[in-house]
Amino acid sequence: MVTKNDHIASVNGNSIVDDTFDPVDLTKLAAWWRSGGALGNVVKEKDWENAPTHLNTINSSGKFQFVSRDMLSVRYTGLQLHGNDVGAVQANLPAPTNRVIYYFEMTVKNAGAKGNVAIGFTPTGFKTYRQPGWEPNSCGYHGDDGFLYNGKSSGEKFGPTFTFNDTVGAGINYAMQEFFFTKNGELVGKPIPKEIKGDLFPTVAVHSQNEEVTVNFGNLPFLFNIEAFESEKKKKQEAVIDETPVPGNLSSWIVRSYLLHYGYEDTLNSFETESQSTLPSSNISQESNINDPEETFELHHRMILRKLIREGDIDSAFKRLHEWYPHLLKNEMSTMSFLLHSQKFIEYIRGGMSEDAVKYARMKLVSFFAIKFFETLLQDCISLLAYEDPSTSCVGYLLDTHQRDIVADGVNVMILSGSPNLKSSKGNVCCTLLEKLLKQLTACYIEGRSLNGQQGEVFNLHDILHDTYRIGN
Repeated sequence: MVTKNDHIASVNGNSIVDDTFDPVDLTKLAAWWRSGGALGNVVKEKDWENAPTHLNTINSSGKFQFVSRDMLSVRYTGLQLHGNDVGAVQANLPAPTNRVIYYFEMTVKNAGAKGNVAIGFTPTGFKTYRQPGWEPNSCGYHGDDGFLYNGKSSGEKFGPTFTFNDTVGAGINYAMQEFFFTKNGELVGKPIPKEIKGDLFPTVAVHSQNEEVTVNFGNLPFLFNIEAFESEKKKKQEAVIDETPVPGNLSSWIVRSYLLHYGYEDTLNSFETESQSTLPSSNISQESNINDPEETFELHHRMILRKLIREGDIDSAFKRLHEWYPHLLKNEMSTMSFLLHSQKFIEYIRGGMSEDAVKYARMKLVSFFAIKFFETLLQDCISLLAYEDPSTSCVGYLLDTHQRDIVADGVNVMILSGSPNLKSSKGNVCCTLLEKLLKQLTACYIEGRSLNGQQGEVFNLHDILHDTYRIGN
């Protein structure tokens, strides 16, 4: 957090001390500053995770031979003299865990002498001369008897048997921590509680002469509609959430609080005109046991300043601030001064006025290099000068309108910090009820995933909001 001691620097031999309280959390500022550039990478990379592509030719019992160069088919070549001469083979990688569901399929090309084929999941170090499900921390669905084996050599009646030309699948529902199996595109039996922790490898097994199976790790379309299955599971979870009772018109009140906080006065007026049925704030407050934050403080001024900054008119914003809030500009090395001066520099770049940008940087930005925290952010700004087309560079996100919003938000927070009615913790960026709810939502997702051994879909608020918008449109 920013305190008086954090803003002590030396410029031209003179000490600069921030004698005003700065409510902007610098850690959050850095996150906001780079969020424009990082968001695209997060969206692109979040789904990336190593997943199985073929069967493991090294870690095997040797009781089978591969019959395809792509390492997706195996045939049993042993004699099946006892229970320890199974030809089990794991995938080259464990099942990925950063998703809601993982699934793969196996097709029986030859049932062999006895049809002792099986599919399931096994852990690291699994004895591949044993069937999946016979050993602890493994689970398998067997074709000869249709039994499910779940960590012990005795199985339980589970589903139909499977043989030549049948396609069976095995999956993990990380959200519910369950195993599930399919046959010829249909679910089999009931979900099996997944009590196994750690990596699990997709595994197939053959155990009588001439048995042959082929696996599909998603390189071809599955027979089972896994997309529809996952969608159905998500809808069931959403239905439970939708059925949760909430105070009437609470959502309207939350939206109103957001618009008030960020100074969207015109939007707020239009919203309230269209929301004639909204309950009075006092009634909602009593119903939800929440106090109205009373963020009407300097609303009109905050709206004007936000509009000017979003239009890129930083000079006018400075003029208004000097007129209305001169105390906020008293310290020329404050966070707000940095945000406004850096944005003025960026506006020069946006307008193709590089020479003016250089002059402004020498006059207004150089002194901020004396404050270590601003140094890295300033380097991002100055880097814009190095590119013929800065909009396509690695720091091109600074030219987006999102960057103007960051500056407008910072100015808005500074003004709100002077409100006698706004209850905010010293040193923290004031946040709205909506943002608090989103923080709680994020915390719940993270905690839920932690309870599942860090398995399941990685929480991404951007995706949730994007999916909601897409469904609504």
